[in-house]
Amino acid sequence: MRCARALVSAAALPLLGLAACIPHADRPAGYGTVPTRPYRVPPARRDDPPPRRDDTPPQDIPGRDTGEVTTLPAPRPAWEARPVSADAKSIPDSTYVVQPGDTLRRVADRSGASLEAIARANDLDTPYTIRTGQRLTIPGGRYHQVRRGETGIAIARAYGVEWSRIVSVNALVEPYVLRADQRVLIPDAPGGGRPSAAERARAFSLDIDDILTGGEPALANNQAPAKPIATPRRILPSNAVVTAPARLASGGFLWPVDGRVVKRFGPGASGERNDGIKIAVPISTPIHAAADGVVAYVGDGIAALGGLVIIKHGGGWTSVYGHASKLLVQRGQSVKRGQTVALSGDTGFADRPELHFELRKGRTPVDPTSQLPRS
Repeated sequence: MRCARALVSAAALPLLGLAACIPHADRPAGYGTVPTRPYRVPPARRDDPPPRRDDTPPQDIPGRDTGEVTTLPAPRPAWEARPVSADAKSIPDSTYVVQPGDTLRRVADRSGASLEAIARANDLDTPYTIRTGQRLTIPGGRYHQVRRGETGIAIARAYGVEWSRIVSVNALVEPYVLRADQRVLIPDAPGGGRPSAAERARAFSLDIDDILTGGEPALANNQAPAKPIATPRRILPSNAVVTAPARLASGGFLWPVDGRVVKRFGPGASGERNDGIKIAVPISTPIHAAADGVVAYVGDGIAALGGLVIIKHGGGWTSVYGHASKLLVQRGQSVKRGQTVALSGDTGFADRPELHFELRKGRTPVDPTSQLPRS
């Protein structure tokens, strides 16, 4: 939106000062606001389930005004609350001969490599059965041993490597929850050596994919994910793990606001890609949950999107609501289709009062208009 706004949001993240002020032309891909030909939201079909909307959000819960975005009292995100020490151990490529009584986990502990990396290198499938005398390839590299409460985001920042690269080299999959004592292979910076200032700055930048794949704290071996909370008055600690519902509830998705679509999904005329749609609405318009789900993130940690709510719906589906002025839910809160989760605004890089709305299947952005009711 404005240079000053970008700085306000960036100040909340350590070392984002490296990026200084982000000019309009350098806005992150996927979050542009170049208007295109308006598209009017069509009315719901007669056979669609009637939307259940709560247009009277609670006003009696004290909020925290960050200068742009008003949020409910809540702890810092886990990646800020639980720092990570960059103490990975490097091991060489080697071969190990399986001894009587060995398990793959025991081999991993002896070698310092991750169990998953050894399994991939030797084409082993669960339950990872090995036999005495078998020769196992031990892939070398830098391995970080995860501690309870550490997040992928914080691990990436500690080593100055983008979390998406760590996800890729470790073949991590949903639900993207790390385990205490799990070893994670840390890729080298491009070209080897120490990461450059620009590479470290990128590692300290936050995006939707980072939150979805690296935002949950690592579980201890005897720890279970937190049960969803029913009210924003309850606050989960930052080390509580929030998981998605098992499946997407019946009824599909609901339009989060009534308004005019001013930017469509996909690449625009300038080549900048939008991972969602922009819907123009008046300031303080109630924003509704598109479907039943559990709130995965509430905050303003992504400068481009300002006030942000992310909801996991099950079945791999996630919805994203950006540019909000007031956030009315808590991380870990269970929400219903049509429930008010925020009030619209012009925070972040918005050029007008609008809602940035995304739907994602897994890690892939999906055109929301293909999933929403049409006439």
